[in-house]
Amino acid sequence: MIVAIAAMIVSAAHSGVRADAPSLLVGTWNFNPAKSTANPDLVPFRRGTCRIEPWEDGFKVTYDLVRMRGGITHLEWTGKADGMDYAVQGVEVDVTNAYRRIDDRTYEIIQKVNGTVALVNRLTISPDGKTITTLAPTRDAAGRPITITTVYEKQ
Repeated sequence: MIVAIAAMIVSAAHSGVRADAPSLLVGTWNFNPAKSTANPDLVPFRRGTCRIEPWEDGFKVTYDLVRMRGGITHLEWTGKADGMDYAVQGVEVDVTNAYRRIDDRTYEIIQKVNGTVALVNRLTISPDGKTITTLAPTRDAAGRPITITTVYEKQ
C-alpha cells in the first residue's frame, strides 16, 4: 500500500518548480483512472484530487485519494525542485519525495521509503497545460518489469 500511495504521490505531483515554472503546475488536478494504469499488486484508487500551490520558494502538493471500497487517503508534501528529500505527511512510514526539474514541462521525482529508493517517476505536463502524466517503471510481485502510468487532468 505504501508503494501504491507513493506511486500516486509521485504521479501526481508531481512537480518540481522554479520561480518561472510553477504556473504550469499550480491548480487542482483530477485523477483519470481510465487513462491510468496500475500495478495489480498495489492498492488502486477510484478517484483522487491533487492540489498544487505555491509555498515559500517551492510548492505544496495535497492529495485526497478515494480507495476502491471507500475511505480517503490524505497526503501532503511541501518542498522544492532541488533534488533534496522532503517528507510526505499522511503515511505511517518514512516516505520522502525529491523533485528535480528537467525542463519547463518535465520533472523527475525520486520517492524513498525508509531511506531506500522505491520509485523513480518522470512527470510530464502536456503542451496545452491541461494534463499531467507520470511514468514509473517498477516491478510487479513476480519481478516482471511494468510501468505505472498516472494521468491527472486540470480542473
